[in-house]
Amino acid sequence: MNPDLLRDGDYARKQIYCPSRVVAWSHGSRFALARALAMEHAGGRLLDYGCGDGTFVAMLHSDFREAVGADVDGGQIAECTRRLGSLPGARFALTRELENGPAHAWNVVTCMEVLEHCLEDERRRVIGVIAELLAPGGLAIVSVPIEIGPSLAGKQFFRALAGLRRFGDYEHRERYSPAEMLRGVLGRPVGRVTVERTGPDGPYRYYGHKGFDYHDVERELAARFTVVSKRFTPIPIAGPLLNSQAWFVCRPA
Repeated sequence: MNPDLLRDGDYARKQIYCPSRVVAWSHGSRFALARALAMEHAGGRLLDYGCGDGTFVAMLHSDFREAVGADVDGGQIAECTRRLGSLPGARFALTRELENGPAHAWNVVTCMEVLEHCLEDERRRVIGVIAELLAPGGLAIVSVPIEIGPSLAGKQFFRALAGLRRFGDYEHRERYSPAEMLRGVLGRPVGRVTVERTGPDGPYRYYGHKGFDYHDVERELAARFTVVSKRFTPIPIAGPLLNSQAWFVCRPA
């Protein structure tokens, strides 16, 4: 596949092709783990729920009978279709189209770096949707950022460096007061910030990363799935203390 198809994606430019080696390494490790996990069902049907710029679908389309990227943003889906829709087996659709389609139809459902942005009721709804879409014996692969504990300080440091160098949109990152940073590093709750926007379907609200606690998602996934494995990237042996992302590998309950 032409690598320029990936480089043209908004998220890919900011993440795996970021000039910051640390940012690129962290997100490159994320995609590598997701691919390795998904390959258990190579040849089946893969759905990337919350596909963003379609990077993961572009990476795996040749390994699956069908690889579909779904997103709530119609503009994002149109852009993915324009750039990547000609790839064999690849297709892009709005999330609501998939949610209204056949149940239990997907061998692999990935949901990466999405749930942290959902308000609580919506997050639980999305987890329920993934459970309905996943086929018996299938695999749900969920990743969320670690924004609590000692790794928070490291992430904010490298985000600040990337912001000073004007990489991506890191100069517009969320800020923590000294008291908030101390609470977050110690694992105490930090208030979340709600962002309000207006889209084609009207007003909507979402969270940034600030104050997100991945343990909440872990509990909610366990209520709908059997969580068979918990992983961390980019340094698996370091656990949650020195990593950027937490992963939950789930099977139908």
